[in-house]
Amino acid sequence: MSGTYSNEPMLDMFIFETSQLIEQLEQIILASEKETGFNSHAINDIFRIMHTIKGSSAMMMFNDISTVSHAIEDIFYFLREENPENIDCSKLSDLVLEAVDYIKDEVDKIKAGEDTSNNPSELIETLKEFLANLKSENKSISLEIKEQPKEKPQYYISPDKTASNNYKHTYKAVIYFDEGCEMENIRAYTIIHNIKDITSDYHFFPMDIIDNDESCEVIRKEGFQIYFKTDKSYEEMHEFFMQTIFLRDLELTELEDDEYKKIAETKETEVEEIKVLSSEPIKVPKLDDEEKIVIDKSRQTAISSQSFISVSVTKLDQLMDLVGEMVVAEAMVIQNPDLQGLELDNFQKAARQLNKITNEIQDVVMSIRMVALSATFLKMHRIVRDMSRKLNKEVELEIIGEDTEVDKNIIEHISDPLMHLVRNAIDHGIEPRKERLAKAKEAKGTVTLEAKNAGNDVLVMVKDDGRGLDKSKIYKKAKEKGLVFKNEDEMTDREIFNLILVPGFSTKANVSEFSGRGVGMDVVARNIESVGGSIIVDSQLDKGTIITMKIPLTLAIIDGMIIKVGKSSYTIPTISIKESFRPKQEDIITDPDGREMIMVRGQCYPILRLHNFYKIHTDVTSFTDGIFIMVEEDEKSLCIFVDELLGQQQVVVKALPNYIQKYRKIKGLAGCTLLGDGSISLILDVGELIKL
Repeated sequence: MSGTYSNEPMLDMFIFETSQLIEQLEQIILASEKETGFNSHAINDIFRIMHTIKGSSAMMMFNDISTVSHAIEDIFYFLREENPENIDCSKLSDLVLEAVDYIKDEVDKIKAGEDTSNNPSELIETLKEFLANLKSENKSISLEIKEQPKEKPQYYISPDKTASNNYKHTYKAVIYFDEGCEMENIRAYTIIHNIKDITSDYHFFPMDIIDNDESCEVIRKEGFQIYFKTDKSYEEMHEFFMQTIFLRDLELTELEDDEYKKIAETKETEVEEIKVLSSEPIKVPKLDDEEKIVIDKSRQTAISSQSFISVSVTKLDQLMDLVGEMVVAEAMVIQNPDLQGLELDNFQKAARQLNKITNEIQDVVMSIRMVALSATFLKMHRIVRDMSRKLNKEVELEIIGEDTEVDKNIIEHISDPLMHLVRNAIDHGIEPRKERLAKAKEAKGTVTLEAKNAGNDVLVMVKDDGRGLDKSKIYKKAKEKGLVFKNEDEMTDREIFNLILVPGFSTKANVSEFSGRGVGMDVVARNIESVGGSIIVDSQLDKGTIITMKIPLTLAIIDGMIIKVGKSSYTIPTISIKESFRPKQEDIITDPDGREMIMVRGQCYPILRLHNFYKIHTDVTSFTDGIFIMVEEDEKSLCIFVDELLGQQQVVVKALPNYIQKYRKIKGLAGCTLLGDGSISLILDVGELIKL
C-alpha cells in the first residue's frame, strides 16, 4: 500500500465488492477449464472484473492489487480484441488463479489491518512474459496494447480547462444506482476515476461527490450526470458504463458540440434540455420502480430492477441481540411471580398477542440472517481442481441442494470442516485411475456435496465413490492406539467408522501435504459439535463413503424444556426430546458393573442421574418420585432423571463464561440462558451426555 487510507465506508465497500468479484472470477476460470477454453463471454467477464478491481484498488491506493489486475486486464483485452488461436489455456488459468490467490491474501491483510506491501513483481513479470509470448505466437496480429498512463488517486476531481477539443464525439451520461446500495457518491467517484483512461475533457454533476455526503441524495434523485468528449464510439461508451457495479439505469446520449461548450462554461447542476444529434429535443421520462428506460440513439430498452439492499453484518447481529433481549423481557413479564394465582383475562389476551408478535419478529430476523450454502459449496471447486492436479487424479465435484439456507454464523463454522472433508475424500477416498479401472469403475471419481433440511436441522453430506473405509483396519488401528475397549463383533459398523473422529486416529502410514498427521477429523468433529451439531460416518468397501454433518439452523434462539434438579434449573433442547414419563420400579435394571438401565417397550436405555452427575443436593432420589426425559442424538438414546418439568419456552442461547470454557471444562453443557424470573438456566449438550 503506497499510502494511508482511513475512510471506513469506502474501505468496507472495497473489501466487499472485491471479494465478490474475486469469487465470481474464480468460478469463471474453473468453468472455462471444464470447457477446455475461454469463450467470448468468459473473456469479456474476466476483462470487466479485472478492470473494475484495477480502478477501485487504485482509487483506494492499493497499488499492488491494481498493478496485478492491470496485467491480467491487458491479457484479456488482447484476447477480446484479437481472438488469437494459439493460447495455452491451462497455463493462463494457472496464472489467473495465482493472481486470484494473491488478491485474496491482500484483501485478508486489509481486513486484518496488516501491511499489504507484499511485492508482486515476480507475478507481474510472469504475466507480462505470457502476454509477450502470446503476441509472438500470433504474429499475424498487429495489435499493440499501449500501457495506460498511471495516475495518482485523487480525492477531488476538477475538469481540465486546457483539455483538447479535437475529440470526435460528445456525450451526456446519466447513471442511476441500485436503490439501497448506499455510498452513491463513492461509486460515482469510481466512474470518474475510470473515465480518465479514455478522456481528459469531462465535467460531472454534482461536483462535490467526495467533500459533500449530501451529494448522495442528489444522485439518488437526479442521477449522476457526466458530460464528456472522446474518440470512443457510442457502443464502446455504452459498454464502458454498463460495467459499473450496482448499475440500475444508464441514459447515454450524443450531444451537439456547442451544447457541450455551454455546459463547460456554466458548470451548473440544473441544465436546460439538450439537443440530441439528428433528432428533436427530447425529455427523459420519470422512471418508476418497475420500469427503467435506457436511451440508445434510436431505441429504448426496458429493464427491471432488483429490490435488494446491502446490510452490515454487525447491524444484523445487533438486531438479533435485541430480539433475544425482547424474548427474555417477554418471559419476565408473562412469567412474573407476582402474577401467580391472579385471574387476569385481559392480561392473558394481551400476553398472547405479544407472544405472537414476538414470534413473528423473530422469524423475520432469522430469515434475514439465513444464508444459502451455495457460496460455500462453490468454493470447493477450487479445492477439487488443485488437489486433482497435485495428486494426478481425475475428480469431478457434484453439488446438490446448494440453495439450502442456514444461519450466517453457522456458515462460518462449517466452511473449514467442509474443506477438510473434501480434501480427505480426494486424498483417502478416490483411487488413482489405474486402480479404479481395475475395479471396473469409471476413470473419473466423483465427490458429491449435498445439503437438505431435516426439521430444525440441516444435513450437509460429503460423498465419494472411492475405495470406502476398511472396518477391520480401522478397528485394529484403534485397538493398537488404545482408543476402543469393546470387541469388534460388539460394535455396529457406524460405531467403528466413527472411530476415525477420535483425536489422534489416522490409518495413513505416510505423511502427505493433505493428511496423515493423526489430526484433522477430530478437529472437524469438534468444530461441528461446537455449534451444536454432530457427524455420522457411513461407508461400504469399494463403494464409497458418506460423511453427514447434522447442524442446527440457528444458534441464537431455541425451543427448550426447562427442568428442575434440586434448586437448579436446566434446559434441554426440545428437538432432542423423544418423550418424558414416570417409571415403574420393576422397569429398573442394574447390570453387573452397577450401571442403571430402564426397560421401555422391550428396549433397554442407560440412565443418567443429573443430580449425581453435577453433584447437586436434592431430596428426589427415588425414580418413582421424579421423572425421566428420554433424549436422542445420532440414533442413540439416554434417559435423564430429574426432579420435575417446569415447562417449555423459547430461550436465548448465551455462551458460557470463559472461566468455565477454559479452566473448569464442565462436560455436557452447551451454554446458558436467562429465565423469566431472572434466574440462570444451563443448557444441556445432549450429544455429549450420550457419549459419556
